[in-house]
Amino acid sequence: MTVVLLTNIGRLWTGNELLTKAAVLMDTDRIAWVGHAAELPQRIPGVMEDLTDVDEVVNIGGGLVTPGLVDAHCHPVYAGDRYAEVNMWAKGASRADIFAAGGGVSTTVTITRGTDPWTLCNAVRERLRHWVLSGSTTVEAKTGYHLTRDGELADVRLLRSLEEEPGMPRLHVTFFPAHGVPPEFFGRPKEYVATAASWLSDAAMAGADGVDVYCDNQQFTTEDAHMLLSVGQSVGLRTTMHACSRPRHGAVRMAAEMGCSSVDLVHEADDQDLLALAATRTPVVACPATALHERRTPPVRALLDHGVPVGLGTDHNPGQSGTTSMPLVISLAVSMFEMTVQEALNAATAGSAHALALNDRGMIAPGMLADLVQWDADHEGAFAWSMGLNTLRVWQGGRTIR
Repeated sequence: MTVVLLTNIGRLWTGNELLTKAAVLMDTDRIAWVGHAAELPQRIPGVMEDLTDVDEVVNIGGGLVTPGLVDAHCHPVYAGDRYAEVNMWAKGASRADIFAAGGGVSTTVTITRGTDPWTLCNAVRERLRHWVLSGSTTVEAKTGYHLTRDGELADVRLLRSLEEEPGMPRLHVTFFPAHGVPPEFFGRPKEYVATAASWLSDAAMAGADGVDVYCDNQQFTTEDAHMLLSVGQSVGLRTTMHACSRPRHGAVRMAAEMGCSSVDLVHEADDQDLLALAATRTPVVACPATALHERRTPPVRALLDHGVPVGLGTDHNPGQSGTTSMPLVISLAVSMFEMTVQEALNAATAGSAHALALNDRGMIAPGMLADLVQWDADHEGAFAWSMGLNTLRVWQGGRTIR
């Protein structure tokens, strides 16, 4: 057992409130106490008999501390890049133009399928390390670039094995075979999604936490998504949806009604969608980097005003968003979504944890995981100014990993 005291914290964002002149006591991998430094107890039964029993004291020097950030949406398991496609987009090419030129998810599927497992593993390991360096201690990581049973299940196992390595973030693994229709099922999306549904029990056994489906006018229909997610729920997987389709297709409302853990992106959400999400309090994960790329902004301000829980994600993927920086995401959320800094911080910590149904992180409170970050700033306003605030220290489970 190791007891660590963080003291002289100038400003402490706990996940739902701001404390000044604060202190945090960590007992092994959990938070034992948090509050104003002047109120630090001399004794905590089961943790320390006297304050002098603390194993390590860390002087934060008046700096800013928050919970470890939680990226609630990203796609880190892929090989290759799509820089040429991104350049086409920047020149004004449409999605149809890019598909016609052979671009899109299928390009990454081809490259990833042709990459040996060791090379793929090394690439994913390097990517995941970037999240930790920028302050993310938990990352939702999707599969979705093999689109075969064996390949997708291997990706689940790859992520679970990497999570055990030193310096890696905690992972929430999402099985995502319904990311697109693979070439061998061209023109047969319903047959493919039914096939993918038959893999979900094996995915749960392999270590997947959830299942996702890309519900879009040109991908899978609302009916396809309902079938797949219903099977996922029956085998105990958390369910989420890329709700990118037009409101008239009802994807957002269907996801809310069937009790999905979150609905993501929602670039085209309308008033009926907002009311359905508010009525069910279904969390939404917004990804500002992708919204910027797509030039479509989800109605985050309206979602918050309706009481809808909101989380944030990088949506890191090879075709749209290259960032692994949740601090940048916070900055973008403030500038693009009309969020206050504290609303964006809440969304990137407690909000994202809630969207992933992880009730042991995202907040600094007794009993929670001791995942914290000290930032290179003394005020949370630096998140809005910096466009990617730097970390000074990162603790995961009470241990310094950065």
